[in-house]
Amino acid sequence: MSKSTLPEESVRPRRLSDFIGQDELRANLDVFIRAATERSRPLDHTLFYGNPGLGKTTLARIMASELGVNMVTTSGPVMERSGDLAAILTNLDRGDILFIDEIHRMPATVEEVLYPAMEDFQIDLIIGSGPGARTVKLDLEPFTLVGATTRLGLLTSPLRDRFGCIFRIEFYSPEELGCIVERAAAIIGVHVEPDGALAIGRRARGTPRIANRLLRRVRDYALVHGDGTVTREIAESSLDRLEVDQHGLDAMDRKILSLMVENFSGGPVGLKTIAAACAEEVRTIEDIYEPYLIQCGFLKRTPRGRVATAKAYRHLKVRMDDRLELL
Repeated sequence: MSKSTLPEESVRPRRLSDFIGQDELRANLDVFIRAATERSRPLDHTLFYGNPGLGKTTLARIMASELGVNMVTTSGPVMERSGDLAAILTNLDRGDILFIDEIHRMPATVEEVLYPAMEDFQIDLIIGSGPGARTVKLDLEPFTLVGATTRLGLLTSPLRDRFGCIFRIEFYSPEELGCIVERAAAIIGVHVEPDGALAIGRRARGTPRIANRLLRRVRDYALVHGDGTVTREIAESSLDRLEVDQHGLDAMDRKILSLMVENFSGGPVGLKTIAAACAEEVRTIEDIYEPYLIQCGFLKRTPRGRVATAKAYRHLKVRMDDRLELL
């Protein structure tokens, strides 16, 4: 059996009806897919934005499956020259989906090739060099560009405005993640009780990718310390051992909050200072850890920097002094 056919790799839903959560997004996307099918035209260019692990790539694959077309996958940083993108575009068949992950990291010279390709399904190629160079317009098969980004603000206005459909993917509720865990468990052959699935969902940071990862680790504990069934007790004890607490915070989340409280009096403190104190990349703090800490109410942004909230002090079991109560 090849690696790509292993059950572990098949937990991604392949149809829109199998996708759990994001109800409003799914309903709108279903309408657009049906309309494009009725018109026998490619779907409008689509942009998904949101935190990592929320299902941007999965939705792109579902779109290709629902439309019955092929999907070509690449990422912004990979395409260093305009010729790289031109080679991909000229090999697309009619209606195909070109999925570009991290589209905000695409070089400006490559991005400019996309403009006529998205609007007119044409690209401009320069043949020759020097005084004898000339520009040739090459027609493309109509296609759908699906972009994914975690940083919508870094997209240039000309590129962002060329997308006909723009969807924000939100964090998932614990109940939705519990359903996702139950579905994944059935696929990979793990018996999980509803309470066990919900216990995992509550600690998965609102993210399906993390929920599926935690399920696999809890499964291992269930096999070694139980009869293989993921119960609430097994799930909670396993996640405690993995240092994932009741709020879904892991060791790095607690380290960030502890450093802010103990070393910087709760803030305000700059993001670069937090990253240096944690020995972590600024972008990792900003993209991975900070959004969830803000959503949970442990952290807030101010004009002067990040501030740990009263809820963070309570979670760390640290008493706030009188000055911090005024922040």
